[in-house]
Amino acid sequence: MAYDYEWFKTAVYSLTKIDLSAYKEKQMKRRIDTLIAKNGIVGYDKYIAFIKENSKKFEEFVNYLTINVSEFYRNPDQWRVMEKEIIPELISKFGRKLKIWSAACSTGDEPYSLVMALSKHVPLDQIRIYATDLDKQVIAKAKVGLYNEKSIANVPEDLKKKFFTRVGVSYQISEEIKKRVEFCQHNLLKDNYQSGWHMIVCRNVLIYFTEDAKDEVFVKFQKSLASQGILFIGSTEQIINYKDMGYERKNSFYYEKP
Repeated sequence: MAYDYEWFKTAVYSLTKIDLSAYKEKQMKRRIDTLIAKNGIVGYDKYIAFIKENSKKFEEFVNYLTINVSEFYRNPDQWRVMEKEIIPELISKFGRKLKIWSAACSTGDEPYSLVMALSKHVPLDQIRIYATDLDKQVIAKAKVGLYNEKSIANVPEDLKKKFFTRVGVSYQISEEIKKRVEFCQHNLLKDNYQSGWHMIVCRNVLIYFTEDAKDEVFVKFQKSLASQGILFIGSTEQIINYKDMGYERKNSFYYEKP
């Protein structure tokens, strides 16, 4: 049997339910080959056997596979649009108890940013964000809510003072923000999507997907949005055929379901 990358993709799917075929192959294969070499292993079959026997290394592999780069208020200009235009508009349409999903939320920077942005318009006890990620380890980190200085660099100063406490060289986000977010594990390519969302935020994740996988996710998002709901995507992303998918473009990074 040839233990090549095609074989490896099948083996990974049976172990993790992560479909590597949905990711850009050259980029992902290079990342995986680097990790295997770092562990001093030669051959995909030996690496699969290795992570089957070692739960810590298995978790390391899944964490490495799900590319986690995140920070609060990433691309601040777009968050200003969120605070000044998008949130007031959503409240006028749907009321204060907005149904919002932060998809592929990584270490929690994004859903916690959403809570803080909403807190300027809505009492904290009326805010509820549903946040999901494929990686259990980053969800665990998100629930702890401890961040370095770089992660919170873009947080507005008033919110930084109000909702963060310095702990050594790190910053702990407040419990009142943390308890507004419900974290769950979810696979964007495999699992079912809930419906009726007033806003879905999914930023800087789909850039790693193939065009087909990306389109599949954008179509699923459109179906799960409420009518007049908003999709907020990352600054390096665009939905080229958004009209065919049933979106209207509000600006470069916000798309609306009519």
